[in-house]
Amino acid sequence: MSLQTLIPIVLKASVWLNVFAIGLRASAQDATYLFRRPRELVRALLAMNVLMPLFAVLLISMVDLSPAVRIALVALSVSPIPPLLPKKLVKSGGANSYAMGLLIAVSLLAIIFVPLAMEIIERVLRVPLQMTVASLATLIFMTALLPLGLGVAGHRLAPALAVRVAQPISQIAGIGLLACVVAILFVAAPAMWMLVGNGTVIALAAFVVVGLAIGHFLGGPAPENRASLALSTASRHPGIAIAIAKVNFPEEKLAMAAVLLYLLVSAVVSLPYLQWTKRVRE
Repeated sequence: MSLQTLIPIVLKASVWLNVFAIGLRASAQDATYLFRRPRELVRALLAMNVLMPLFAVLLISMVDLSPAVRIALVALSVSPIPPLLPKKLVKSGGANSYAMGLLIAVSLLAIIFVPLAMEIIERVLRVPLQMTVASLATLIFMTALLPLGLGVAGHRLAPALAVRVAQPISQIAGIGLLACVVAILFVAAPAMWMLVGNGTVIALAAFVVVGLAIGHFLGGPAPENRASLALSTASRHPGIAIAIAKVNFPEEKLAMAAVLLYLLVSAVVSLPYLQWTKRVRE
């Protein structure tokens, strides 16, 4: 089995295990946190599922970017938050219930919002998209809802055991993810380097900065929730974004490299915000 064949298998398994571990730590109260606070939920959905896709469309309309970067921005703007985010949210000062509730609520509602956003983008940009609602729903269900649901169910049945086994499962998933990231960067580095220039890095950085700003100002009065929504709005699920790009634009081989470049830019650009939120808390 080649490295390029092995990487996607290990990556999918690691992401699935990590989401499952997150679910094992989440109580039923965590899972329904935002659904019991409709105003906070509406603000979160507005930030992540409405304003960010609108900004992505505006950005690619105003800036002359390569096709791969344009595709990546659209795919990223409609993808829900990544499964690793709750750890970052809690470290930034976000309440654990809000972080968990945000991931679960956005993942659940992604089945509605992602196809709707893609339909609107298709009409606005006049670009035919081939991914069906059924395939999108299946992708979101398999990568987010199923492992989350199984984890939450496990926590409900045996909370003490679920919390105890969540840590080693999370560590195994983390090792697998780290190995995949190193391997992907090694394999994709030449393609990512080809995209640098012509405003690509600036556009990706703008996408992250605007996401942080939108989430921060719509996060409500609680500082910890502001930080959580800011990081959530600026962050996207790379696996779903890559899948959307591959299915709809199979001829664009650099789209995956553009998504990976976004991950690097996002990590660098978000770091000052993380440090600032820590100083504010102190």
